[in-house]
Amino acid sequence: MAKVRALVLERQHELALRDIDLPLAVGPGMVKIKIHTVGVCGSDVHYYTHGKIGPFVVKAPMVLGHEAAGTVTEVGEGVVHLKPGDRVCMEPGIPDPNSRASRLGMYNIDPAVTFWATPPIHGVLTPFVVHPANYTFKLPDNVSFAEGAMVEPFAVGMQAATKAKITPGDTAVVIGAGPIGTMVALAALAGGCARVIIADLAQPKLDIAARYQGVIPVNVKDRSLRDEVDRLTGNWGADVVFECSGSPRAWQGIAELPRPGGMIVVVGLPVDPVAFDIASLSVKEITIASVFRYAHQYDRAIALMASGRVDLKPLISETFSFEDSIKAFDRAVEGRPTDVKLQIRMEA
Repeated sequence: MAKVRALVLERQHELALRDIDLPLAVGPGMVKIKIHTVGVCGSDVHYYTHGKIGPFVVKAPMVLGHEAAGTVTEVGEGVVHLKPGDRVCMEPGIPDPNSRASRLGMYNIDPAVTFWATPPIHGVLTPFVVHPANYTFKLPDNVSFAEGAMVEPFAVGMQAATKAKITPGDTAVVIGAGPIGTMVALAALAGGCARVIIADLAQPKLDIAARYQGVIPVNVKDRSLRDEVDRLTGNWGADVVFECSGSPRAWQGIAELPRPGGMIVVVGLPVDPVAFDIASLSVKEITIASVFRYAHQYDRAIALMASGRVDLKPLISETFSFEDSIKAFDRAVEGRPTDVKLQIRMEA
């Protein structure tokens, strides 16, 4: 163990920048990484404001942060695809490689997975971290650290688009224009959708999403989402609907949006159970798919970013210094409609 400075969630509503003991020994198959940039995720903020997410409860001080990029400084025995000096981003969830889920390729739903900044696992808002090399990915020269720290949330969008089984030319609907909703829209376009109708109540978020070609914004305070979908599809419906808001209200009438035989992909997680109309789903033979994090998406996400097909830089609203980490989290708690992604830079 080594004593290092970190942003620590002491308990609900209490953050501190202080020294804490963290493991930094580099064993076989591991790499040590100097952290450069960390994104502020909604789950980090939720632990700060609520002290828990579902069954994951903060019972002891925990370092926050899981969307990260940095530079390899040391490699362990057996690591051949990385070397000191490599710029990398890291997949934060580590499964049991011998679990049944992992052997089936679904390692993200391995019950034994450990995930940064998910109690009791520490996150990476600290200068150095040690991580398995197999879950550490080299960044191309034209992908910045800031973009590298966006690969993690973009991987959620990639997982959603993959689950949707998009066919080229499809029309998609995304409910919720927050960071994940916007990245789902971009992943859907990259996956072959001709257009994505994105719906939200916050016009500034819609304005940001609308900068991307193929995104059609709908402010549901002013217009009916169903009417817009019907108008744009000739009353047929969308091929796929991504629910990214996590709002129970989104499920009211959601069956009206997809076409017959279409799909709903659940990305946002409501805090409480929701009721929805089974009969309306059944008569249209709607398929419902769900997403939990991602599996096998980092390489694809990085390739799309490096190719220029996906530009996530406009989604970075502001960058804070490590010493201003608490300010960054308090800003995130405000939920400003003009904010999409806040980041913390560990290095000057």
